Amino acid sequence: MTTSLPTRPLGTTGMHISRVGFGSWAVSGAGWRFGWGTTDDAESIAAIRHAVTSGVNWIDTAPAYGLGHSEELVGKAVAGLPEAERPYLFTKAGLVHEDGDPQGVPLRTMRPESVRREVEDSLRRLGVDRIDLYQVHWPDTGEPLTAVGEGPAEPSPNATPLEEYWQVMADLKAEGKVRAIGLSNHSPDLLERAEKIAHVDVVQPPLSAINRSAAPEIAWAHAHDTGVIVYSPLQSGLLTGAFSAERVAALPAEDWRTGHPDFTTRLDANLRLADALRPVARRHGATVAEAAIAWTLAWPGVTGAIVGARNPRQVDGWLGAGSLRLTVTDLEHITDAIRETGAGTGPARA
Repeated sequence: MTTSLPTRPLGTTGMHISRVGFGSWAVSGAGWRFGWGTTDDAESIAAIRHAVTSGVNWIDTAPAYGLGHSEELVGKAVAGLPEAERPYLFTKAGLVHEDGDPQGVPLRTMRPESVRREVEDSLRRLGVDRIDLYQVHWPDTGEPLTAVGEGPAEPSPNATPLEEYWQVMADLKAEGKVRAIGLSNHSPDLLERAEKIAHVDVVQPPLSAINRSAAPEIAWAHAHDTGVIVYSPLQSGLLTGAFSAERVAALPAEDWRTGHPDFTTRLDANLRLADALRPVARRHGATVAEAAIAWTLAWPGVTGAIVGARNPRQVDGWLGAGSLRLTVTDLEHITDAIRETGAGTGPARA
């Protein structure tokens, strides 16, 4: 897909991606455990199409988002587009609602038979013959994913060893079902083990001015010619500049954010950090969201950032992030703000 937005090579995959990509978690709809509340499918599809026609040339999704609903919306949004205008489609495997209960807790599993079933389901929902990037959503622990942002857990006896599931991913690539393979939420020691079996084409860790804990994974990728697409650069909306304590209090009960510490006990520090981004945004004639995303794109080794939107207007609020170049003064200002507010975890700068 040709695009007027700045691009970067995605590791050694041969794909050149726009520096911002569309993330489809937030359009997954209500009625499941990690949903964002009620959404309008027509608006969601309009948001995806607006992003694509504006130059965003990749979409990140997962079957776990709304139990396939996000993948279906992505498939509908790109259906009928001429080949030259079709964005790259990235999806994942490894979070499975085995009982089919949307309010249930998904199992972190990468059993070979489960992965092969997932890839066929994703191909069908997306309406494609090949997935451009297929990622392992979380390390297989054989245990449920009990919370958003949950870190690595000790594997149970039911866990599939990384060496086994990464070989399955490499096999899917060799078979032509997927173009590239990646690992999301995997620590450097797991990445090193995977690299011995097949090259890790891409990693997908979280990164925002609030959550900087994935610095070691990004550094590993930078040293191994591995592409890096970071998720939650706006920390689920907190760094858009549109949030306040009152807005958080008004979130619907079915929105997963209502119970997360970032929106409860850590809220004050996070909002103060968001406010500190305003002068940076003003200096560039940009939005606070664009300044926050540009901060992640300035991190050495980061190829692109995944950003969500529920309608076209929200897309317009971050579309310019890929073109925004923060100055040394900007970066120093943000580093000082991180330290002064005490927001989040991880190094204040790369």
